[in-house]
Parts: sequence; structure tokens; C-alpha cells
Amino acid sequence: MVAGFTPFDVTLRDGRAAHVRAMRPADEAEILQAFDRLSQDARYMRFMRTVREVNLERLRKTLASFPASGLGIVATVPAADGIDIVGTAIFVLGGDPSTCEFAITIAADYGGAGLGRALLTALIDAAKQRGLKDMEGFVLAANKPMLRLAARVGFSVAIDPEDRSIRLCRLHL
Repeated sequence: MVAGFTPFDVTLRDGRAAHVRAMRPADEAEILQAFDRLSQDARYMRFMRTVREVNLERLRKTLASFPASGLGIVATVPAADGIDIVGTAIFVLGGDPSTCEFAITIAADYGGAGLGRALLTALIDAAKQRGLKDMEGFVLAANKPMLRLAARVGFSVAIDPEDRSIRLCRLHL
């Protein structure tokens, strides 16, 4: 158990299973592999800009900062080389210590199977356990699956007044 996060297994709607646990610095290589498997479109939806490669320094800083600055969780499945990461979800603490910002990435072949909901629900529960009051995320208006998921788990979804191509998803915890 890391920072109040208890690992769990989830069975997806299509019968496949994944193991969900806290992210750790030793996951770096698997996270890089997972990034390489993302399509250009999926990368754009997640980072809201074209990203061709991982900023390794930023990744290492983020991984090293958990759990003090937030929480990262991964969904893993068995693979020939050990495991594959098929989903990630993080929240990072903001300037306001009672608020966090979330982000989720799901592998294309795991989309629509319930993994995103399982990860987001686990992230919300972990934020509540930490005593956080609000969670928010910035989502491209074109990212309809993420916007539907956020609305289904209770987030309000509004147009970002500074950029109409972005939706601000907020949840009072």
C-alpha cells in the first residue's frame, strides 16, 4: 500500500482483467513502452499538443515526487516481458492545497471496457482519503470519451473561458 492506495484487480466488461497499483519510479521503462504504443491522436488528446517523445527528466521528477505531490496509478496486464501498462491515472496537487488536477491515459485496445472508469474512481477515492476537496482536469472538447466518463462519474463539464477548445471538468470531493 502506497500513500493510502490499496492495489486491486479489476475485471473489465469484456472479461479481461487488469491489476491496478500505485505508480513507482521502477515503472519508467514500462511507461515509456506504453507511451510508444499510443497513437499520435491519443497522445494529442492526452497532452493537448503534439508530443513525439517523453520528456524523460519531467517523467522522472513526477515519479520521484509521488506520493508527496500527488498520486499516480497504473493498470497492468501480464506480457511476454513481464507486464504491460495499459492505463495510467494521476493527480497532482495544485497551488491550492485542497485541490488536485487529474489526467488519465488508456491504451486504445482497452478503451470502452471500463478501465478508465475504474482508474478515475480509484483516483477520486484516493484524493478523498487525502482530505482533498476538489479535483479538476482540462480536457480537449474533441475528447468525447473522456468528457462522457467525467460526466458519468459526477464531474461538471464547462467551457474553459480562456480557451473554447478545452473543457474544464470539476468535481467537489
